[in-house]
Amino acid sequence: MAVGTVIGFPHGTTSTAGKVAEVRQALADGAVELDMVVNIGWVRSGLLAEVEQDIRSVVEAADGHIVKVILETALLDDEQIAAASAASDRAGAHFVKTSTGFAGGGANLHDLAIMKANVGERVELKASGGVRSLDTVLEMLAEGVTRFGTSGTATILGDLAARISGSAGTGAVDETSY
Repeated sequence: MAVGTVIGFPHGTTSTAGKVAEVRQALADGAVELDMVVNIGWVRSGLLAEVEQDIRSVVEAADGHIVKVILETALLDDEQIAAASAASDRAGAHFVKTSTGFAGGGANLHDLAIMKANVGERVELKASGGVRSLDTVLEMLAEGVTRFGTSGTATILGDLAARISGSAGTGAVDETSY
């Protein structure tokens, strides 16, 4: 089983030096993937050079391990999502991710399309938050999402099994989880 952890949770306002220290400790403790929260205040303030350097420092400290940059899209407008996605790409991140689950909102096709349009082919998309149905997963896969964060796994897999077997499935959306 691969271990991952979050760096700079929940708002990304930890100093860059603090994030680098978190990365080093997480790797020493056995983490193999890191999800870093972008400094949301910097993104919202237009401090994109600082955002990019913060991400780059984490990527460099990760020493080749996968780094996913959590944009917390529910707190950003379209322009900010685009700018943070592009900064993540330039800084060497492996993924851009929609949400921590802490700020509400979560993944939606609109935000994912903006993210995808502002990163190169090397950078993957992770949809997290609000992914509660098989139909949502399929729509997001078509948008280019390669990873999902969901607590609705049982519902999604149950509906997939039902569709494969030719039964109707529940068609349910797991509203009990984020």
